[in-house]
Amino acid sequence: MPRAQVTPIDSVQREELERICTRARRRILRMIHAAGSGHPGGSFSAIDIITVLYQRYLRFRPAEPQWPARDRFVLSKGHGAPALYAALFEAGYYDDEEVLLSLRKMGSPLQGHPVMGKLPGVEMTTGSLGQGFSAAVGMALGVRLDGLESRIFTLLGDGECDEGIVWEAAMAAAHYKLDNLVAVIDHNRFQIDGPNATIMDLGDLAAKFAAFGWATTEIDGHDLDQICEALEWGIALQGRPAMIVAHTKKGHGVSFMDDSNKFHGIAPTDAELAVALKELEGPE
Repeated sequence: MPRAQVTPIDSVQREELERICTRARRRILRMIHAAGSGHPGGSFSAIDIITVLYQRYLRFRPAEPQWPARDRFVLSKGHGAPALYAALFEAGYYDDEEVLLSLRKMGSPLQGHPVMGKLPGVEMTTGSLGQGFSAAVGMALGVRLDGLESRIFTLLGDGECDEGIVWEAAMAAAHYKLDNLVAVIDHNRFQIDGPNATIMDLGDLAAKFAAFGWATTEIDGHDLDQICEALEWGIALQGRPAMIVAHTKKGHGVSFMDDSNKFHGIAPTDAELAVALKELEGPE
């Protein structure tokens, strides 16, 4: 499914993407603080990737969220929902900042994990680990059967790869040669109970997916140029699904969260919020 290639980002585009990522991190902090619970660490490790996807590569129409020819993004690591909600805000799916502060509240469109039908732009209900990835594989096969040129993008957590359903889906994607599917692993090396290497050693994820029949590449998941290059590689690929193993840091962007599992699933205190927002000050 050939698609027009995007030229490499220049310094102006890179600076704009950096500003959007910084704004998104501030919004993530505020919404999790207001909720009193949530997952800042994994949201921060993924936000650069998700921002680049929505700002440069996904085809969508915020005013027509069910546009049949749209690309789809599935956040398989559903606990990173604040990152998705921040990206959808920047993409124009909604424009009320107060909605962000309703995260995890009863009746809010911003539930603790994404819920399809609650917020425009959320393509799949996720949170039960591995099922979002499986749904993305099904979507990729479905749009092909419908004769559409849509692409499916999905983002997994590395701890999520403990789940057997991930590897069943990986086999299916390779079997059906789903070259309209680009997956990214947010490889921040931690899961809820501690380091992956201690809980369930994942080994060489790129080699494992390659053995399952995927084309694979590895990048620094916080380097915007590398993210763009990898996504363009995945989009251009033919005959196989693409897996990007993005090496990231949990909590990246705030000094006391950076590369730490402490903030996997807790909200910042008032004092921590103030310090973090101060560190993330910058032009809008």
